[in-house]
Amino acid sequence: MLDSTDVFVIGGGPAGLAAAIAARQQGFAVAVADGAEPPIDKACGEGLMPDGIAALRRLGVTLSPQYTHPFSGIRFLASGLSVDAPFPNNASGLGVRRTTLHRILTERAASLGIDLRWRTAVTGISSDAVHMGRTRIRARWIIGADGGTSRVRRWSGLDGYRRRNCRYAFRQHYRVAPWTDRMEIHWGPSAQMYVAAVTNKDMCVALASHDQTLRLDEALRSFPELRDRLAGAPISSAEKGAITTTCTLKRIYRGNVALIGDASGTVDAITGEGLCLSFSQALVLADCLRSGDLRRYQQEHRRLALRPQLMAHLMLTLDRRPRLQRRTLQVFRRRPEIFRRLLALHVGAVSPVSLAIDGLTLGWGLLTA
Repeated sequence: MLDSTDVFVIGGGPAGLAAAIAARQQGFAVAVADGAEPPIDKACGEGLMPDGIAALRRLGVTLSPQYTHPFSGIRFLASGLSVDAPFPNNASGLGVRRTTLHRILTERAASLGIDLRWRTAVTGISSDAVHMGRTRIRARWIIGADGGTSRVRRWSGLDGYRRRNCRYAFRQHYRVAPWTDRMEIHWGPSAQMYVAAVTNKDMCVALASHDQTLRLDEALRSFPELRDRLAGAPISSAEKGAITTTCTLKRIYRGNVALIGDASGTVDAITGEGLCLSFSQALVLADCLRSGDLRRYQQEHRRLALRPQLMAHLMLTLDRRPRLQRRTLQVFRRRPEIFRRLLALHVGAVSPVSLAIDGLTLGWGLLTA
């Protein structure tokens, strides 16, 4: 085994593998360590937006139709109303099982000659090395991709938050044929349900709320339309839970250590942008490693997070406000171009300036609905 490498990535989830792949594409020798064994699963909505798919292509990762299911836009449903819009420019999103995505990323990393060390726990870092018990690997750059409770973040003194907000998410799969070509977001009195097809016979259903005791079977009582769709459908996976947060860090690098993915801050799962954001961060980070300038990574990281954070704030304004949900959907139904442009902003196809104009229109519509 190597006793040194250019880049050592701690954490072998999608963010860590994306960082490793991007660094390898820049010509670095790369190693990855994770205490788990692939494929690594995690509770998430399993829908990739068009911008995330574009970032994956830049990483040389192609998702086969055999293992995915496309969706052409987003649908909001609340209080008996629904509104939907297609993605701009005929783009598509993809539903894909988290375990499938991880397997594909792992295969891509292996094909590039990245040193993958599974079932290997990292026990510490120093200024020029990563420690795994008695094993010490020298590294020019160390990347922390070890999730929202990152030890790398703590070891490097980067565990300082600007703000943090927590909710609770649960995910399960149902063996039922897709009934729509949209990703659906169902708004309820105190929770949201997200539905996306991940194969031609499996639907991923995810729940997010502030109630840590609420589970999918109980939550479905507040979503009768979705409950009826799933009635009698076999459950094809165990229910998995996770904390979903909106978290911004003061800094995401120090010296030769940089953070990526959930370790570097998060946006609420309501945006569906967590994975997409990680893939974009990976590409920027690799370029900054090549130039040796992590200050630029800090700047670009904040720029990348701005749009998802803005969308999370806008969408969470509707959380636990049924009357506002209904009035908002009424405005969207009367002015469908507003919803279309909000979706275009969500996937990076228009600038926030357009949102300011639409925000005034939406605000007036809410006052007069």
